[in-house]
Amino acid sequence: MLIVLPPSETKTPGGQGAPLDFHSLSFPTLNDARQAILADLQNLDVDQALKVLGISEKLRAEAEANRVLDQSPTMPAIFRYSGVLYDALDASTLPEKALGRLAIGSALFGLVHATDPIPHYRLSGGTKLPTKTGELPTMKARWGTSISEALIDVNQLVIDLRSGTYQQLGRLKDAVTVRVESVLEDGTRKVVSHFNKHYKGELARVLAQSEKEAHSAADVMAIAQEAGLVVEYNPNHKETLTMVV
Repeated sequence: MLIVLPPSETKTPGGQGAPLDFHSLSFPTLNDARQAILADLQNLDVDQALKVLGISEKLRAEAEANRVLDQSPTMPAIFRYSGVLYDALDASTLPEKALGRLAIGSALFGLVHATDPIPHYRLSGGTKLPTKTGELPTMKARWGTSISEALIDVNQLVIDLRSGTYQQLGRLKDAVTVRVESVLEDGTRKVVSHFNKHYKGELARVLAQSEKEAHSAADVMAIAQEAGLVVEYNPNHKETLTMVV
């Protein structure tokens, strides 16, 4: 199984790896799009980048860092991203086999494995990044069908924990997806928004460490339940599971 995580806006700075080498990244069919996006991102002057990326002057350093992406140090993608989901995942304590089951979707790289070395960058899935000719394509348009095709080529069960913005960049029809819901006092349920990432990080950790392999949504549900998580079928979609918290 391959567990696809969302990226995060917050990232760990620095790194000790060599500058970005596209040939070192997994899913090489994505390299043409990766290189084109990176070139256009680097081409933005800093003031223009602040507007395009929708960030404030306080984050000027991130816009400046984008200008030298091809020279910046790298670190494994799973440690580059930080925040609520990644805190719950606690990747530094996972064995190599577990890391091998993890991938991350992103606007800049499309899809990378957990150990792929990437630099610090700033680019969101909802950004309209101008091309050198002045066009303003969406990230979805830039990626086309390439991410979906890369996921098809994985040829194993994909558990897609990405947020909607990043799923839009390239869906896999048969991927298992997960909703997180809480039970209210009157027994009704409400989709969890604030802690959604935390619970998905917990689920990803359980699945990544499992001694069992999942080949279906039922297998994913069984692994989660054995670990004490409350996970159910979503009656409206057989490939969608509901995590109840």
